[in-house]
Amino acid sequence: MANLNQLFNNNINWARRVLEKDPDFFNDMINVQSPKYLWVGCSDSRVPANQITGLNAGEIFVHRNVANIVVHTDLNCLSVIQYAIDVLKVEHIMVVGHYGCGGVLSALEGTHLGLIDNWLRHIQDVRDLYPAFKNMHIDVNLRWKVLCELNVIHQVRNITRTTVVGHAWRRKQNLSIHGWVYGLNNGLLKDLNVTLNGNAEDEKLVELAIANAISALTT
Repeated sequence: MANLNQLFNNNINWARRVLEKDPDFFNDMINVQSPKYLWVGCSDSRVPANQITGLNAGEIFVHRNVANIVVHTDLNCLSVIQYAIDVLKVEHIMVVGHYGCGGVLSALEGTHLGLIDNWLRHIQDVRDLYPAFKNMHIDVNLRWKVLCELNVIHQVRNITRTTVVGHAWRRKQNLSIHGWVYGLNNGLLKDLNVTLNGNAEDEKLVELAIANAISALTT
């Protein structure tokens, strides 16, 4: 219980510091949530969306799961996306992976972790699309890095294929889907240049982003 008490003490100290800086902060939070962004990221505690982007509470809507996966059977994720688009009217959805993702490494190596193996199967499906991942002569850290990128790109594509996004684009709602990767080693976000807007060129952008990522394994 001592550790939990420390968390409560940390909370008290944090709230005090916030009020010292901005006496109206919590009053403003009660009535305000108008984010323009939805962050779909990994559950990893080292990747906090607000801090990375320098945004305040209420400025970014967040959904997180292990290895930032978006699948059409995950009603939790789909409900967040639907609420963000239809109610909050976000203008940008960012799928944000991170280098050094343990879930991606487990998928890459086929490690058996238990129930979560079924979830990570989605990343293995991505892995198995590209024969280069079977080349054991390629450094594992390089294959890991590339799979982190490819996973993001494929999840961006998955989001664009949801009915919610399709309906939004058909009614001409301003909505863009982006793919980024965060570097744990430097704190910087990398744009994978796969920003999709429901245009005819979207699939070409996906294929180009995939080619750019996989080229690191084939050159």
